[in-house]
Amino acid sequence: MFPLRFVIAPRQRFHIALRILIGSVWVFHGLYSKLLDGIPRHRMIVAQVLGEDLAKVATYAVGTCEVLLGFWVFSHRFPRACAAVQTMAIVTMNTLEIARARELLISAPGMVALNAAFLALGWYSATRPPLQSNQPA
Repeated sequence: MFPLRFVIAPRQRFHIALRILIGSVWVFHGLYSKLLDGIPRHRMIVAQVLGEDLAKVATYAVGTCEVLLGFWVFSHRFPRACAAVQTMAIVTMNTLEIARARELLISAPGMVALNAAFLALGWYSATRPPLQSNQPA
């Protein structure tokens, strides 16, 4: 069996799983949707917002930032600052998408509701006290 120091309490497992979930969403959308152009609609939205000339470079830049943001979530370093950056990124992207590329969105209200729930999870994770290990003293 594992030594005691490797035992992770259920509450700790939940918070670790939550960070993995949140970070994975950022990495997926940054890497697959934008950098690998797995969901071309994302590039089309960027083109609608910023213009076709900047679409490819801007999509790569946004994708790279999203991947880095995902790794920041995984690290759980400065979690409140990370949650604030996530909030600013999502609010900015949602505002621009709704204002300038609404016809390319599957559902603007659905996107806002889903992102609000996602941000709620992010802030919940960011405001939890640091996890304590079960190591004996």
